[in-house]
Amino acid sequence: MKAGLLQFTSTDDPTSNLTATRAMMRDAAGQGAEFILTPEVTNCVSVSRRWQQSVLCLEANDPTLAGLRAEAAALGVWLSIGSLALKTDDPDGRFANRSFVINPAGDIVARYDKIHMFDVEVSEKETYRESAGYRPGAWAVTAQTPFGQLGLSICYDLRFAYLFRALAQAGADILLVPSAFSPVTGAAHWQPLLQARAIETGCYVLAAAQTGDHGGRETYGHSMAVSPWGEVLLDAGTTKSVSIVDINPHAVSDARKRIAALSHDRTFEGP
Repeated sequence: MKAGLLQFTSTDDPTSNLTATRAMMRDAAGQGAEFILTPEVTNCVSVSRRWQQSVLCLEANDPTLAGLRAEAAALGVWLSIGSLALKTDDPDGRFANRSFVINPAGDIVARYDKIHMFDVEVSEKETYRESAGYRPGAWAVTAQTPFGQLGLSICYDLRFAYLFRALAQAGADILLVPSAFSPVTGAAHWQPLLQARAIETGCYVLAAAQTGDHGGRETYGHSMAVSPWGEVLLDAGTTKSVSIVDINPHAVSDARKRIAALSHDRTFEGP
């Protein structure tokens, strides 16, 4: 099975982002991709909450979701929409950072709201308070496909190994990590964390990423695919690109036979 990872630089204009994403989906499908993956916040990257309030929509009437579902159906492919920034009905007005899995008929088969919020001070000049604008999800999610069971996550979730172990023990063969990683933390931690999650679980890890300058915010790029044995199969660098990688479902069972760590949990006392 061929997977196509899309790496691009979303702007704060959902309409132009949708046009660009659909074009890249057609490119990926033309190269044989049966499963296409987009990054976190595919529809809009903005540092202005006021602007987000003016352009974002509820899921039910979001044009990006509708357009990408239609494109998946037209191409006959599976699609991971890494995430969309969406309005909610929450009283505090916070948004959802929501991932979707779309089947070749254009139907939503799974949705996942990012659990872990990126509230960090990377440096004096680089501070993030994701929870100020987004409310965290509470449910871990898997989705069954003909090429394996997907385990869903988004960006900062990558740092919480217990989530990925739970997904793998629930049957996930392929872990999705769509991201808009910071350049500073990306250079230090992105690749080793992706490899660690693959090695710990014996899963493929597919991580489509935002890249470049979004006008007030920069992202790291380096969309990656990692094998269940921890080998980096793909590193897209920092350019806008469509990258194709072959996924062999048998590689998951092979890795887990060699090291069956998922079945070796033990209870313990302390610390």
